[in-house]
Amino acid sequence: MVIDLKQKITEDMKIAMRAGNTKQRDAIRLLQAAIKQKEVDERIILDDSGVIAIIEKMLKQRKDSITQYEAAQRFDLANNEKDEVLVLSAYMPKPFNESEINTLISEAIVEIGAVSMQDMGKVIAILKPKLAGRADMAKVSILIKEKMSI
Repeated sequence: MVIDLKQKITEDMKIAMRAGNTKQRDAIRLLQAAIKQKEVDERIILDDSGVIAIIEKMLKQRKDSITQYEAAQRFDLANNEKDEVLVLSAYMPKPFNESEINTLISEAIVEIGAVSMQDMGKVIAILKPKLAGRADMAKVSILIKEKMSI
């Protein structure tokens, strides 16, 4: 039986509530609210890739908040955000390592016959669905630029 990501999140919420794990429960509640908000706003049912996109966005927000809280010497708030990052990160797929990313980039370049930096957008368009949630796209674009400038 294949369990989709939303079902896993719901099950984890039940487990956290039974265990009295308030930090995990609260982080999962925030995630469920974000998923529900997106589904209601756009009148869609999110699949795993849509849920991963929401988690990525939430992780980015948390990491930005941690930086700001630490700069303001608010370590209590930064620690709360770090706890949420740990819970949310558990739902992300295993990230690609750099050699796997480079292989995918090379395949995409060959697939579209990219020859100049003007083709970079096409390469990113091919890679984005494959790398969603599994690689930092800013780092990927740097790697693409390196490969395309050779």
